Amino acid sequence: MTTNQFRKLALSLPEASENSHMGHPDFRVGGKIFATIPSPNDDRGMVKLSREEQSTLVLSEPEIFQPCQGAWGRQGCTYVNLRKATKPIVQLALISAWRNTAPKHLIRKLDDE
Repeated sequence: MTTNQFRKLALSLPEASENSHMGHPDFRVGGKIFATIPSPNDDRGMVKLSREEQSTLVLSEPEIFQPCQGAWGRQGCTYVNLRKATKPIVQLALISAWRNTAPKHLIRKLDDE
């Protein structure tokens, strides 16, 4: 997977938009960041997961998922090794990050569809 494929998947989620944060692309829903591309020259993405989701993914796919450093990582921010990741696993992680961030009315709307 490439950063452009990561970008397309993130932007395919309801009401997702791309902005910039500290000089790198981020993806938001309801004005809040749910994923980023830490560096355009890096083959990583970052998703904001719950600590439980992060733990599950890191344990089940340690070559793909790794907690970010420091407090961000302890709060669920998780790097995704895009070179080793498949579309389905990245999509799962992005949907989880989106659901953790999206306003409740958007989540209900998605669940009703």
